[in-house]
Amino acid sequence: MTQKRFAGPEIAAGAAPLAAASAGPGGLLAQMLACSFLWASSFLLMKVIGTDLSPLALTAARGAMGGGLLALWVLARGGIAWPRGREWRDWIVLGVAQGIVPNTLTAYALTEITAGLTSLIQASAPLMVAVLAHALFADERLDGRRAAGVLIGFAGMAVLVGPAAFGGAGSLPGTLAMVATAVSYAIGNVYVRSIPDPRPLRLAFGQQVFSGVPTLVLVLALGGPAAFAAVPQHAAALAALGLFATALPIVLYMNVLRLAGPTVGSMNGYLVPIWTILLGFGLLGEAVGLREIAGGLVVLAGVAVASRARRPAG
Repeated sequence: MTQKRFAGPEIAAGAAPLAAASAGPGGLLAQMLACSFLWASSFLLMKVIGTDLSPLALTAARGAMGGGLLALWVLARGGIAWPRGREWRDWIVLGVAQGIVPNTLTAYALTEITAGLTSLIQASAPLMVAVLAHALFADERLDGRRAAGVLIGFAGMAVLVGPAAFGGAGSLPGTLAMVATAVSYAIGNVYVRSIPDPRPLRLAFGQQVFSGVPTLVLVLALGGPAAFAAVPQHAAALAALGLFATALPIVLYMNVLRLAGPTVGSMNGYLVPIWTILLGFGLLGEAVGLREIAGGLVVLAGVAVASRARRPAG
């Protein structure tokens, strides 16, 4: 049976692997570096906006802008900008699991903990995917090597989360919010595994639309237009969040998947925390402790071992 594997912090989508050499290794690496850098910038932009917008209002603004920009991309490619058939269900599920829940929780977590720690915990999502896939799919059972990778990764998570859980450094609510974010991304990734014919562009578009529109309606119903009173103050940061930290990296990520397949594409997940820590230190003056560095390296090592493609039998 041919297996589908999907990974990535902002989009659950897959594509058939093609020869990466068709774009040249330099071009592929440049796209991966740009994609991971842009995704990392989202943590910094949300951190800058802070509490001026509620986490739900920020999710609404981000999803609406990302969905609108991707709608233009879909229409420019001759596509249809509304769901058809089972896309209704797929878009709703991904809008919640890959949009509303993680974006809202991440926005909240960034008011409690550093951007670097936030991205390091989020990077554990592939570990959650491995556990869920093991429980749900017969062809995704964990062998000894992959199980060891999962255990290594969770040991790194214990290093990152433990002090907050036992009253030490860090905010427990913010830390747990990011753990829940990783679980939500994992659920979305596993759901895509069950879609018979996943189409990356349409899944990305649907995910953004069904993240932005429902939260926009909800925020307006609960707080009215006053909930978005701070938008003009942060217009530049919100525009950058919607275009450069959401829509553009999704397009780049889909192209990486098309050229190199999901295994190579998943390497973006390893690069995002590195960029986030560097940006947080350089632009926000966030300190990075030895515990975060050690725990993050252990998590990424576990993810690398657990997500490595299995060799075909025989």
